[in-house]
Amino acid sequence: MAWNEPGNKGQDPWGNKNGNDKGPPDLDEVFKNISKRFGGKGSGGGFSALGFVIVLGIAVVVWGLSGFYTIKEAEKGVALRFGQYIGQVEPGLQWKATFIDDVHAVNVSNVRSIPASGSMLTADENVVLVELDVQYIVVDPYRYLFSAVDANSSLREATDSALRYVVGHNKMDDILTTGRDQIRRDTWDEVNRIIAPYNLGIEIRDVNFLPARPPEEVKDAFDDAIAAQEDEQRFIREAEAYSREIEPKARGTVQRMEQQANAYKEREILEARGKVARFEKLLPEYKAAPEVTRNRLYIDAMSKVYSGANKVLVDAKSNGNMMYLPLDKLMDKSKTIQQPKAATTTDSSADSSVNSVVNSMRIPLDGRPSRSDNTRQGRN
Repeated sequence: MAWNEPGNKGQDPWGNKNGNDKGPPDLDEVFKNISKRFGGKGSGGGFSALGFVIVLGIAVVVWGLSGFYTIKEAEKGVALRFGQYIGQVEPGLQWKATFIDDVHAVNVSNVRSIPASGSMLTADENVVLVELDVQYIVVDPYRYLFSAVDANSSLREATDSALRYVVGHNKMDDILTTGRDQIRRDTWDEVNRIIAPYNLGIEIRDVNFLPARPPEEVKDAFDDAIAAQEDEQRFIREAEAYSREIEPKARGTVQRMEQQANAYKEREILEARGKVARFEKLLPEYKAAPEVTRNRLYIDAMSKVYSGANKVLVDAKSNGNMMYLPLDKLMDKSKTIQQPKAATTTDSSADSSVNSVVNSMRIPLDGRPSRSDNTRQGRN
C-alpha cells in the first residue's frame, strides 16, 4: 500500500511519523543539515554563502567536463556560437562551451551515393527505363549543412532533372547501346550546372549510368534489335580482321610480281645485248666468207628446229643406199626406260630420247654414212 493512500498508518517518505501529509520538508532545514555536516554552526546566513560556492563549483566542474568531445579522423566539425558560424573543428579531442557553442560533425571522407531511376521519354518518342547512381563527397561541411534545408534531397532532385533532360535529348538506340558513355558525361555536366548556384558544399566524383532497358512489354523485340546490332559489330570486326590478313599477302604478291617483272626485263635486256654482241661478232666472219657462214647458220637453225621433232629425215638423192635404223626398238626401249619414273610419260619424252640418239650418229645431208658407220658395216 502506498504511503499516501487512505488508511496507511506508516511513515511518509518525508519523515512524518504521525502519517499526516504536511508536504515536503523546508529547504532551509535541508541546507542547515548539510552545513552542520561540513562543520557549520547551522545559521542560515553562513550556510547560504558556503553552500552557494560549493554548488557553483560543482556546477562549473560539471559544465567544464561536459564540454569535452571528440571529432573522428574522417570527420570535420562545424562550430556554432549562439547559432552563428565561427569556424571548422579539426579531428581530435576538443572542448566547447556547453549551452553556448554547438558543434556538428560531418563525415568528409566517405564517398556517398544517391540513386536515380525511372521511366523516361527519349527524343524519338520511346519509353526507356533508366537507372543512375551519383557518387559524391562533402568538401565544405558548413555549406553542406546550412546552404540548403537538405543537401542530399537537393542533389537527388537535381540528378533526376538532369537525367530526364539528357535522356529526352537522345535516341533510344544510343541510350541502349553505343551512346551510354556520352550520356553519362552529359548527365554529370548537367548535374554540376544545376547545383552550382546552390553552393551545397559537395563534389561529384563519379556518375554510374547503369544499363538501360526497354519496358517489359517490348523487351523481346528490343533484345532482337540489340542482338542484330551486336552481330553487325561482330561482322565488321571479322571483316576488318580479314582485311588485315589479306592486305599483307596482296602487298607481298604485288611486290613479288614487280620483282619478277624487273627480273624478266633485265633478262630480256641482257639476252638482247648478248644477241647483238653475237651478231656483231658474226658480221666480220660473214663478210669474210658469206657462203660458209650462211650454211653454218642454216645448219644451226635446222638442228634447233629438228631437235624437238619425233621424225628422222634422210637425204638420199645421190645414193640409193639407205641406212637402217631400228627406230621402233629405240622408241620401245626409251618408253621402257622412262615408264618407271612416271606412268603417264608422253610421247614427246620418248621422241626426245630418239632424237638424242639420232643426233649422236651424225647423219650427213647427202645420205652417205660417216666414217665410223663404214667401219661398223665392214666389221659386220
